[in-house]
Amino acid sequence: MTQPPLCLVADIGGTNTRVALADGARIRPDSVRRFGNSGFPGLAPVLTRYLAESGITSVEGACVAAAGPVKDGVATMTNLDWTIDGATLTRATGARTVSILNDLQAPGYALGHIAPQNLRPLITAPQVPGGTMLVINVGTGFNAAAVHDTPSGRLVTASECGHVNMPVRTGADLRLAHFVESAHGFPGVEDVISGRGLERLHAFVTTEAGAAADLPAARIMAAIDAGDPLARQTAQLFTRLLGAECGNLALIHLPFGGIYLVGGVARAFADHLLPMGFAQAFHDKGRFAGFMENFAVTLLQDDYAPLTGCAAHLAQIMRG
Repeated sequence: MTQPPLCLVADIGGTNTRVALADGARIRPDSVRRFGNSGFPGLAPVLTRYLAESGITSVEGACVAAAGPVKDGVATMTNLDWTIDGATLTRATGARTVSILNDLQAPGYALGHIAPQNLRPLITAPQVPGGTMLVINVGTGFNAAAVHDTPSGRLVTASECGHVNMPVRTGADLRLAHFVESAHGFPGVEDVISGRGLERLHAFVTTEAGAAADLPAARIMAAIDAGDPLARQTAQLFTRLLGAECGNLALIHLPFGGIYLVGGVARAFADHLLPMGFAQAFHDKGRFAGFMENFAVTLLQDDYAPLTGCAAHLAQIMRG
């Protein structure tokens, strides 16, 4: 049996970078290491240090997922002063095959390689084999990527849909949009449905209640779990907006193969989504409410999904 090629994969966030080795499409779990980005001037020193400490001089392939837009094979990090291109990966790793993905494309390539215990159904519906799928990230930011399986392989299309207008369904939503706009300039989806979005929603809810508070997301989550009324109201608003926007994206992309939520904030809200009305908000599309029952929604709870996706994508392109 032919030995799968040894590859290097990395998941680059605004604060940390995780690096791992992969045998073809399979991650070596014991190889995963995390590096604080503040200690490095760019990605190359992270990768060379990782390989040196692993006792490896080079790999056959390298693929990274970057938290920022990728254009013409060059990634520009959104919250980090790093620019990453193929030449950087080649110099740092010695790899002959290199690829750079947006950090949301990577989980799209991971679908089908995730253990069943890491998939938590939220809304059940028939999932059409080979149908379009949709990955929606709710974390530090918000974004989505459509996943298409084609005769020539999987294609995951990038987007920056977290920066379109936030959903407005009620008068309170319109007041929220003005509230966000007055403080931050433009009321985008990411400004209300993300980690920092949760903070802005809480500021809005407490301001409307006459008890304005400025709390970090972690403290708001703790207050939600403790039953604080304004924190719970914030969570309900967050859940409704998330459900509404996921529904919007479902109608845009028609993901009959299923919708997958990823990201730390999505996982943190896992126990609250259904009790606080996520499904109702998702289906709330007027005369298309029945049509919305065609779309399954699943929470992807595998923290290594971006690394697995990088490995799967690399294996695909190395097969030709």
